[in-house]
Amino acid sequence: MKAAHYWHCFVGIQTREWLRFWQQRTRFASALVRPLLWLVVFAAGFRAVLGISIIPPYQTYITYETYIAPGLCGMIILFNSMQGALSMVYDRELGSMRVLLMSPLPRPFLLVTKLLSMGVVSVGQVYVFLLLALLVDVEPPLWGYLAVLPALILTSLMLGALGLLIATWIKQLENFAGVMNFVIFPMFFMSSALYPLWKMNEASPWLYWVCQFNPFTHAVEAIRFSLYLEWNPAAFGITAGVTVVLALLATAGFRPQRTKILGTKPA
Repeated sequence: MKAAHYWHCFVGIQTREWLRFWQQRTRFASALVRPLLWLVVFAAGFRAVLGISIIPPYQTYITYETYIAPGLCGMIILFNSMQGALSMVYDRELGSMRVLLMSPLPRPFLLVTKLLSMGVVSVGQVYVFLLLALLVDVEPPLWGYLAVLPALILTSLMLGALGLLIATWIKQLENFAGVMNFVIFPMFFMSSALYPLWKMNEASPWLYWVCQFNPFTHAVEAIRFSLYLEWNPAAFGITAGVTVVLALLATAGFRPQRTKILGTKPA
């Protein structure tokens, strides 16, 4: 296989993902409604209760809307990654993934390319959200929109690999949504997406350590620091390390047919 073959495969998978996204515009709208509700309604209710002091990467006191905006960017990627993992399993059993996996290209390359293509779509939705957030005075530095791109892509790969790993070992897709609820909500709420870690430490030291061991916390911090033109090597390093481990486990455990659909027996 030549480099041109890998490139054509990458472009083909990316094009198909954008075409699917264009045909599912309601999914795009629903993906934005959830974080916008948190930004406008939830933040308005907690603004007077939760004062945010001067903490890195911020140089002055900030509004609560400004603080939770990076966490809501992570929320968009989190929900999209889990939905994308479910669609990958359906495609594997009944759709295009069955054909794609017959390709002579290495399976890890195909799966990582698929995860990356879904991540790029999620990143596009994050940028739309950040533009809408300007309406509530969430105004990061102009260069921050570019600097945050690597953190967004890395987060999408990590969460996509996690979703694929979970979906791979679920034998009945009817149980997928229930299992995802036990993954999505603990990851989101037990992180620094909504509250600073020092407030978590004041409220409950054990909950603070749970947040520290949550990889989503470090992904959100990587997004937060990058958006405000600060470098957080610990957050990037932990997120990258977890991404590599999850990607290796997901690609190693992915099989052409494992899931049981509508009473059929898995191969």
